[in-house]
Amino acid sequence: MRMRREDRFWQIEPLLGKVTHPARYLDHEWGAHEEQDGPFHVCMIYADTYEVGQPNLGIAILYNELNKAEGISCERAYLPWVDMSSLMRERGVPLLSLETSSPVASFDIVGFTLAHELVASNVVETLDLAGIPIRAQDRDEDDPLVIAGGPSAWNCEPLCPMFDAVLLGDGEEEIVDVARCVRDARAEGLNREQILLRLAQVESIYVPALYDIVTDETSTRWGYAVPREGTGAPEVVYKRCIPDLAASEPVAQRMVPYMGIVQDRFAIEVLRGCARGCRFCQAGMTYRPVRERPAEQVIEAVQEGLASSGYDECSLSSLSTTDHSQCELILRELNERTRDTGVRVSIPSQRLDSFGVDMASAVSGSRKGGLTFAPEAGTQRLRDVINKNVTDEDLERAARNAFENGWRRMKLYFMMGLPTETDEDVVAIANAAKRVLQIGREVCGRPRRGKSGVTVSISVAVFVPKCFTPFQWVGQLERDEVRRRQQLLLQSCDDRDIHVSYHDSDVSVIEGALSKMGRKGFDVVLEAWRRGCRFDAWSDQFHYDVWLEAGRAVGVDLEEAAAETFPLDARLPWEHTSPGVNKGFLQREWRRAMEGVTTPDCTMTSCTGCGVCPTLGVSNVIAGDRHGG
Repeated sequence: MRMRREDRFWQIEPLLGKVTHPARYLDHEWGAHEEQDGPFHVCMIYADTYEVGQPNLGIAILYNELNKAEGISCERAYLPWVDMSSLMRERGVPLLSLETSSPVASFDIVGFTLAHELVASNVVETLDLAGIPIRAQDRDEDDPLVIAGGPSAWNCEPLCPMFDAVLLGDGEEEIVDVARCVRDARAEGLNREQILLRLAQVESIYVPALYDIVTDETSTRWGYAVPREGTGAPEVVYKRCIPDLAASEPVAQRMVPYMGIVQDRFAIEVLRGCARGCRFCQAGMTYRPVRERPAEQVIEAVQEGLASSGYDECSLSSLSTTDHSQCELILRELNERTRDTGVRVSIPSQRLDSFGVDMASAVSGSRKGGLTFAPEAGTQRLRDVINKNVTDEDLERAARNAFENGWRRMKLYFMMGLPTETDEDVVAIANAAKRVLQIGREVCGRPRRGKSGVTVSISVAVFVPKCFTPFQWVGQLERDEVRRRQQLLLQSCDDRDIHVSYHDSDVSVIEGALSKMGRKGFDVVLEAWRRGCRFDAWSDQFHYDVWLEAGRAVGVDLEEAAAETFPLDARLPWEHTSPGVNKGFLQREWRRAMEGVTTPDCTMTSCTGCGVCPTLGVSNVIAGDRHGG
């Protein structure tokens, strides 16, 4: 029987003295919504610890929109750390919401943000701790509807058995439509099956239970999904796309935490979408088209957010902030308005080809930390393969500009295992870092007494093929070969002022397998959780051998799954959902990649034929002069 919100006899306070970071579980942060009367209640969950999930802008946006809607209230929940979850199970305390300490199982809707593939086991853990049946098919009329959305929802098949519905695309309007649909259906007395049928008629809502998995000569071994006859579910569910970002609330993150969190600063989304067309980048394909927030709105929102939160740093967030046509104007105006206040305006990373002397000065303000650039590959040949339209000259120019404007630390992001990569490309990563360091020493002076004021850090991720990208058909580089190339890179970086870090190849294998598998992948996820896997994104909690054993137990070789290649004409496990980018465009981009031919940014030139705008009825929205700023 479903727990009632009134049954709040569980007490979390007696447990706080027995766990690490008890502030994770404190409610009533400054800026949280105080009124939670409903009568329709939604709980949004980030399935990781509070300090990781609290700054998530996606959760904040949906939280605000639901609480603005009449008759609907929204609370939040996060996954307790292993010490607290063990105590809760021992004392019989279920997962509770943060705002009112209500059982999560008592809500009408429970929603998950799928931020990355490794959240999989945490979603299982969250449902189990909440007392909600893990499989959607096992829930009864009193259980909440469990939904999901977010950046990793595009191949949600390995997690689909847990979800009643999956929201695709921009969620601001979508989440409210779902809540109203479920509320009205329950008011009419519809049962769970009937509610799912009605949800399938809502734009951009995928209801997994209404689709069968078919495996035939046209598919991969994972099969593809087709709507069950008579359900009215669409053959392809297209994403929801907000046509104008300026029409949305600019200040989303209003809550001030009691503890230090990751990204502990005020953040504002200044731009959504990216048309640069990097062929490895899923977000660049799935968030199209580009929609810029006007400079005036950004500037006013930053001032409001800083004043209400008390933060002394603001992050201008997007996939590529320096591509904003009014970025320089925004930075200069913000620096002028925050002068002598100690406030720092930051940008997550800077594109090499849009970072000149003027932009360098605008970003820095009065405080200079480190600068981050993402060349992604060490050679021009490989950058052309991945459509990273920057050159060695761009990198050198950006580095010189930065050092001349007072920076002493620079971080460079690269990827390893990209299609067609050779040992020469790996060594070129080290050479690029050496060249940047050389420029820094030319500008800032040579090292003295074995030390230099200039340092260059390189961070190298393992390439993981993702759905809805031109590289979705390729296999991931095998684990042993990744490790060999990592050692080659380390041997090539022989200067003490070049610091190298790289991603764990074991983690990348699991991420790659989950990115490629179909619905059968849920058997692996469930078995891994049963064997103790959770918090897999935390290095000290990740257990590679346990994941491999879980895969073998259900008949799946995870290393083989990650390295698997798909025929270019195969029906893929995720093709019943779509961000609007058509398959023909992705196939064409794959062929151009193999030829080393680049494709321009459609906001700079003309339409490149990705299909998003005509399919979804939207277009790029550029706030200013794209070429002049």
